[in-house]
Amino acid sequence: MHTRIRIAIGAVLIAVLATSAWLWATAGRETTDDAQVDAHVTPIAARIGGTVIEVPVKENQQVEAGAVVAVIDPRDYQVALEKARAELATAEADAAVAKVNVPITSTAATSNVSTARGGVEHAEAGVDQAQRGIEGANARLVTAQARQREAEANATRTAKDVERFKGLLAKDEISQQQYDAAVAAADGAHAAADSARSQVQEAQSGIQIAQSQLTQARAGSSQATAQLQSAQTAPQQVQAIRARAASADAKVMQQRAAVQQAELNLQYAIVKAPTKGIVSKKGIEVGQVVQPGQPLMTLVPLENVWVTANFKETQLRDMRPGQPAIVEVDAYGGREFKGHIESLAAATGSRFSLLPPENATGNFVKVVQRVPVHIAIDEKQDAQQLLRPGMSVTAKVYTK
Repeated sequence: MHTRIRIAIGAVLIAVLATSAWLWATAGRETTDDAQVDAHVTPIAARIGGTVIEVPVKENQQVEAGAVVAVIDPRDYQVALEKARAELATAEADAAVAKVNVPITSTAATSNVSTARGGVEHAEAGVDQAQRGIEGANARLVTAQARQREAEANATRTAKDVERFKGLLAKDEISQQQYDAAVAAADGAHAAADSARSQVQEAQSGIQIAQSQLTQARAGSSQATAQLQSAQTAPQQVQAIRARAASADAKVMQQRAAVQQAELNLQYAIVKAPTKGIVSKKGIEVGQVVQPGQPLMTLVPLENVWVTANFKETQLRDMRPGQPAIVEVDAYGGREFKGHIESLAAATGSRFSLLPPENATGNFVKVVQRVPVHIAIDEKQDAQQLLRPGMSVTAKVYTK
């Protein structure tokens, strides 16, 4: 009986000691197998479209930063660059001409205003002179008409004298000399009347000429006034020329941007690795036509990998950045890698899901959430780059 009691007491002591040992061993440590290796996965896409003429890398090949991973046929983009450069040269020439025209137009506009004003003054003087010519012609016409009336009256009187003297001569009441003198006087008066009529016609012609000159002078004055009004738009003309020069400068800037874009497109024909890493998911071959934005391959830099461990929210009470951690990798039979907590996620994993839960609707069931914890691998722990993104691991964090 005593032996059985001793055995039972011994078993209880052993159980208590084992439980104490297990509690001591697990105290200050949090573990989860919901963890995996992560890394930066960089997709490489085409920035221009075209035919692939060279793919100098293979699947799973390691490349250095700046290494050529694909070449797209650059001929179309070389032609586009030459065209853009030619258009830039044309725009620069147009801009130079536009700049030269600004001072020329300004000087010419000022000169045109002065010339036009002189033309207006000359035309106005011509109008005044023509008006004075009409006035003089009218005065000469009045004088000629008066002389004509006087000459015609004298001619009529002398003709009547000749008729009267002719009868007297027949009666021998006057001498032949007196009669001849009367005839001569009548002939002279008739000639004077003819001369007066000619002077009237000449004066009338002078009036017509003067009126024609006045019309021409007025037309010249109107033309000179129109030229002056046109010349007085010089500020607007200069402003328009300056606007054209500014537009030409803007065109030059636009064409320079087009040249830069064409140069970039030509550079984009050579696709280079943005960083050192392993080529994966290579999806292009020589002769394939690609479009802008089309994925060509994926680059995974294995020099910078970490572990994302999804701990339960109840395990985070004592976790802090900088605490040591051990990562056991399933792929290598539980091989351990040392690391430390880099950071804790700002929200639970469910909150970042495509359809986050909405606890305010329907029936609520409390579920323990998991929070991603970023565990950085200590330096030189993965010198052989054995860790690959997606590998399953078991993460242990020592909180004490």
